[in-house]
Amino acid sequence: MTDPITHIFLSHGLESGPGSTKIQAMKAEAERFENVRAHAIDHRSTKDPATRLAQMGEAMASVGSAPERTVLAGSSMGGWVCAQTSSETPVLGCFLLAPALAMARYPQSSPVIRARYCQIIHGWDDDVVPVGPVLDLACRQRLPILTLPDGHRLENSLNRVVSEFRLFLQTCLLDTKNR
Repeated sequence: MTDPITHIFLSHGLESGPGSTKIQAMKAEAERFENVRAHAIDHRSTKDPATRLAQMGEAMASVGSAPERTVLAGSSMGGWVCAQTSSETPVLGCFLLAPALAMARYPQSSPVIRARYCQIIHGWDDDVVPVGPVLDLACRQRLPILTLPDGHRLENSLNRVVSEFRLFLQTCLLDTKNR
């Protein structure tokens, strides 16, 4: 008998797409694991955070993803989508890159992240999503955060991001085996 599938949902940023370098690198890394299906959601039809949130829910429902076997990974607005999804539906993991948290124009700008495992990675030099409010949110919720000498796109840290994602997935998948 094979183990159940763990689904990884990847959510891109506002001005990006499912084919972006970061999303594709993380998708490729996730697909190296057994019994994992990675889904890069295409949010390009809308810039509205609430609509993108609904798209995430629809993507999860369309494959019958069990929350306890679901990992969400997102960048910028996609990070907010993942964080807010985990607030509404506690999931196994939430991996957030320069997440658009504590942003006034977003509904629920500071969601309570309710994932069993969480990792935030943010650039010190981010000029789109300031690092300070994200650090404050991480502190309030006691969430792990890694800050790197990089900007919003974390383009100079791609290898580090993929390495951290691999370790994060190993932890999440080990948890599913031990349950």
